[in-house]
Amino acid sequence: MLGGLIAYLDSIKARDPAPRSRMEILLYPGVWAVFWHRIAHRLFRARLYFLARSVNHLARFLTGNDIHPGAKIGRNLFIDHGFTVIGETAEIGDNVTLYQHVTLGGTDPANGIGGKRHPTLSDGVIVGSGAQVLGPIIVGPRARVGANAVVTKDVPEGATMVGIPARQMLVDVSAYQRDFVPYGTPCSEVFDPATQKLEILQCEVERLTKLIAELKKERDLNQEGGALFRGDEAEERGCA
Repeated sequence: MLGGLIAYLDSIKARDPAPRSRMEILLYPGVWAVFWHRIAHRLFRARLYFLARSVNHLARFLTGNDIHPGAKIGRNLFIDHGFTVIGETAEIGDNVTLYQHVTLGGTDPANGIGGKRHPTLSDGVIVGSGAQVLGPIIVGPRARVGANAVVTKDVPEGATMVGIPARQMLVDVSAYQRDFVPYGTPCSEVFDPATQKLEILQCEVERLTKLIAELKKERDLNQEGGALFRGDEAEERGCA
């Protein structure tokens, strides 16, 4: 048990440059939120729902994180800071990182039956601060969700999602190959498909504007040449 705790604390230290020791990590509210959830989840599985909710209520008061007792959480979940909400049917894999104010929320089922309403996060997923992952969707392994993104559709493995609604962006391979990228997305310049499309359209507009100007100039020259030619013909007829 002690070995498992040390491994858990070391996994957090590998993802967070702030703590100087394992003892410091033990003061993290996210660590205690996961601890209390383990107890609440056991009670929930034993159908002791009121006791499970009581532990959940205490944990929310002490840590600022609201994790439903029914949520399934794997190994080494790291909730940085707090104020995270995790719904009842959410499933979280191993080595997942959630930053502050993340919501793993549910959607209203069309058939009125509860069922699976919350997302599934695969192993190694990173969710940035303020992000909302909503509905019974699957976020693939090692995917990243940027800060304040709103994800409502499945996320492919290794994808980086940003925006509202979230869309996939291109990331430089050198940043992608890093073992861990804090806050969900690299700090260097990224390639946003939406921005690229706007830039392509802007270039096309500039090209067409230049082409129109050249055609207009050519037309004006032809009109001037035709006027001079007609004037010369009239002058010749007058002289004759």
